[in-house]
Amino acid sequence: MLESNFWKNRRVCVTGGAGFLGKFVQAQLRARGAEQIYIPTIEEYDLVKGADIARMLDDSCPDVIIHLAAHVGGIGANRLHPAEFFYDNLMMGVQLMHQAWERGVEKFVAIGTVCAYPKFTPVPFKEDDLWIGYPEETNAPYGLAKKMLLVQAQAYRQQYGYNAIFLLPVNLYGPGDNFHPESSHVIPALIRKCVEAQEQGLDEVVIWGDGSPTREFIFVEDAARGIVTAAELYNDPDPVNIGSGYEISIRDLAEMIARLTGFSGKLVWDTTKPNGQPRRGLDTTRAAERFGFRAEVQFEEGLRRTIDWYREHAIEIRQREIR
Repeated sequence: MLESNFWKNRRVCVTGGAGFLGKFVQAQLRARGAEQIYIPTIEEYDLVKGADIARMLDDSCPDVIIHLAAHVGGIGANRLHPAEFFYDNLMMGVQLMHQAWERGVEKFVAIGTVCAYPKFTPVPFKEDDLWIGYPEETNAPYGLAKKMLLVQAQAYRQQYGYNAIFLLPVNLYGPGDNFHPESSHVIPALIRKCVEAQEQGLDEVVIWGDGSPTREFIFVEDAARGIVTAAELYNDPDPVNIGSGYEISIRDLAEMIARLTGFSGKLVWDTTKPNGQPRRGLDTTRAAERFGFRAEVQFEEGLRRTIDWYREHAIEIRQREIR
């Protein structure tokens, strides 16, 4: 990775920088020559509160903000906490962007979510189709709260000339992901189920839904590279997908993870549980054309690296959950 003069003397604040994606974004920034990176922690600042945002901006004095922080989880967590997911994500993003504009922060990078897309979006999802319908019900409150950052970014650019951009990463996976059984997304959830079934000598694994929905995933290292590249090079109002262009059904995904983990038992589909959005696959043309980003890590290779990481850290992860 070549150093970039863009980051040389700029102070950058990465909200959520201590998290799964944030650690990889930090690594990308350092590789490109960023020396002044501020990572606000949840223990120090509750970014849902305007006063804490003001204090964080006083402490960090950023030239660029990359807003990764989010209250997020899988289908189960979204169903249990729709109000929290809506309020926390909306208040964090809207107040942070407003205060950044007020203080003259040079650039704001807002991170959206693929959950912002309508439930029945033609596949592959094109950014211009963001407004053709309502999101899938199980994660609509979260998706819409994040989507308001696009509305705000475009409005502030139109009225104030503010340089805020909006990126839409597809589902992330990779080493360091959240493997908690109650809040994890589908890849870490399936990896954990298969590994634990093996360890316990179980002959079946139960999976939500019927396996028919499709999803696209991007390796976390690729996503971080896409975000930092956009922060450096992209300055337009149009939203941009950050994806891999590889779509797979949940059934095929489960079979691949079973094979890669060595689980040879039966996969049982619990059709009383929701499927979520029927299909998800992104058109990644805009990212390639506007700032030259393409994902590099092949899906099976990324899964192997994620499984290896989980096996190495499984005991430590379970011990943390008990505490």
